[in-house]
Amino acid sequence: MGASNEKQYVLSVLVENHAGVLSRVSGLFSRRGYNIDSLTVCETMDPAKSRMTIVVRGDEYILEQIKKQLSKLVEVISIEHCHKANTTQRETALIKVKASGASRGVIIETCEIFRAHIVDVSENALIVEATGSEDKISALIRLLEPYGILELLKSGLIAMERGENVMQ
Repeated sequence: MGASNEKQYVLSVLVENHAGVLSRVSGLFSRRGYNIDSLTVCETMDPAKSRMTIVVRGDEYILEQIKKQLSKLVEVISIEHCHKANTTQRETALIKVKASGASRGVIIETCEIFRAHIVDVSENALIVEATGSEDKISALIRLLEPYGILELLKSGLIAMERGENVMQ
């Protein structure tokens, strides 16, 4: 994969909800040598189906190969390439940051600007919960880094098509 042609792609994959499906999907990627940047899975309103949001990097050829290989899996019901312009994309992060003395107030103000929530407070640390675009989460992390990030967890991207269309 040439870095110059490499782009990020977000796929939404509707699958049957039963044991082994996640393993089959992730195994397909590893057998083909494709890396998954992020993978989020949850049950849909129909408990018989799950929805996977898979973020990969590559070129158009790799994207098409991934879609073809996924469509061969019996458990895959449908696949959508989520274009940023047509979808709402969000990520959640929990950020544990050192926060004592004067820095605590600045960190709290920074979180308010980003509409992030303080979900845990201890004597020398805060846990911040932030939800938003990847860019928003990255910007918040950059601003909190000078104070000392102790721990960081990100959910992985989720995406949903705008408007009334529903993935089926």
